[in-house]
Amino acid sequence: MPEISRAENPASQSAPKFLRGTSATGDLRIHEFYSHIFRNSRFLRVWLPPGYDDSDNLNRRYPVLYLNDGQNLFEAAIAFGGVEWHVDETADRLIRDGAIPPLIIVGIDHAGKDRMREYIPHRSLHPPILRVRGSRYPDFLIHEVMPFVAGNYRVAVGPENTGLGGSSLGALIALYTVSSRPGLIGRVLLESPSLWVSNRQLIREGRTVKCWPERIYLGVGTAEAGSEEKNRTVVDDVRELAGILRRAKLEESRLRLVIEEGASHTESAWAHRFPDALKFLFAQTASA
Repeated sequence: MPEISRAENPASQSAPKFLRGTSATGDLRIHEFYSHIFRNSRFLRVWLPPGYDDSDNLNRRYPVLYLNDGQNLFEAAIAFGGVEWHVDETADRLIRDGAIPPLIIVGIDHAGKDRMREYIPHRSLHPPILRVRGSRYPDFLIHEVMPFVAGNYRVAVGPENTGLGGSSLGALIALYTVSSRPGLIGRVLLESPSLWVSNRQLIREGRTVKCWPERIYLGVGTAEAGSEEKNRTVVDDVRELAGILRRAKLEESRLRLVIEEGASHTESAWAHRFPDALKFLFAQTASA
């Protein structure tokens, strides 16, 4: 049985119980979390950096990166197809090497059968998802998930210390969140975003956004969709989004576009690009 403990938080006398991720590198704490907005439960997977509980660090606060599809990030046994992103190993290595500052990474599990509904913000005929709930996701993140994490862990505040990301539909809803709630999140990871959903609605909306995050990593492969024509369309959509961001004055220091030859729409491709993404988004980011 996984070990059950209580979150160690000097400011809280009633910290919630958590499970420990037994196959993860480092300290992975798994909280069962109920959402009043979505009216369902899922797990939040909170990975803490090396030294988080050291006595010298008890007053230190840490940047935080929230990632969608939390099941696929840390442990292969529960990841889609048995392939994980190796987020824990990658972050642990980069922190110990001094390539990035220590940070907290929160995996937000998807809601199983409701994943598509929660990750699609606009009515969609392709795929045919009419009763979508993705417009509620920003409130779910900002008013439920973030306060829970901040109430139980030492999180640094401000957009420069707050990141959000995901892949596929998880990237789509991350893009929707930062474009509809500007100024709250400063670091964004978009891997193989499903920009074709809802007749490319988020691309059209992106042209009107005035305030983008400080740094955006945008990754895609050239073998995402199974045919030469569809592959080209996926890459063209990502290039169009990158063009919108460049016209919004996101220069090279703020936007990293990676088009990986032969890479597919898979966890292994996203895991391969994750070290570069993490370094781009959080290098030289000082925690409070």
